[in-house]
Amino acid sequence: MVEVFKTTVEKQSQARLLVDLICLAFTGYHASFDLEDCDKVLRISCEGAAVCNASVIGLLESFGYEAAILEDVWPETEAPAALQTLSIL
Repeated sequence: MVEVFKTTVEKQSQARLLVDLICLAFTGYHASFDLEDCDKVLRISCEGAAVCNASVIGLLESFGYEAAILEDVWPETEAPAALQTLSIL
């Protein structure tokens, strides 16, 4: 399972600290930031279980950052064929 979050993290040093904290706090989570993206994206993957969004957001908020789930948005013409088929049904 992969979850993507929009954050207010600005600095690489902050991102490294948060990645370390996430990996320590949540067994099996793998985290990375893309600070060049306009949304300062945090990606978290976890094998075998869903990512606990509320806990991740709470952790970032406890350090003074904001985080929100970044929803998938597929323009109808660019959506994978399987999703286009589902939207027809």
